[in-house]
Amino acid sequence: MPDFLSPRERSERMSRIRSRDTSPELALRRALHARGLRFRVNDRRLPGKPDIVLPRFKTVILVHGCFWHRHEGCKVASTPKSNTAFWEDKFARNVARDVRNTSDLNALGWNVIVVWECELASQRKVAEAAARIAVDIGHQRQA
Repeated sequence: MPDFLSPRERSERMSRIRSRDTSPELALRRALHARGLRFRVNDRRLPGKPDIVLPRFKTVILVHGCFWHRHEGCKVASTPKSNTAFWEDKFARNVARDVRNTSDLNALGWNVIVVWECELASQRKVAEAAARIAVDIGHQRQA
């Protein structure tokens, strides 16, 4: 099926996709902060510039978009019908980069937690994810 947008319109739409400060990321950061957790954002000194870095707990949190990072079993992780070869290659490179960054972070002694965009679809889910992260890192303060 051909793209319903012109190349110019598609380019404009794709240019609006951000790599940092996304809505799911901001929601999770607010929830973690409300739980008393303090963190750094996109620390360039670490492999892959993790979305959220909790230095006190030697933990990084990666907020992955289901489409771009290929969340298995998620309906959002569909492959576009046009230019399929390009997209499959793009997705394979993204996943390989994620594996490499996670491995590099683990080698440096960092605990890596991946949170998927679909796990942050509602305020309730954001609060549950923040609670799960707090338990994972052993943070006792409750919001």
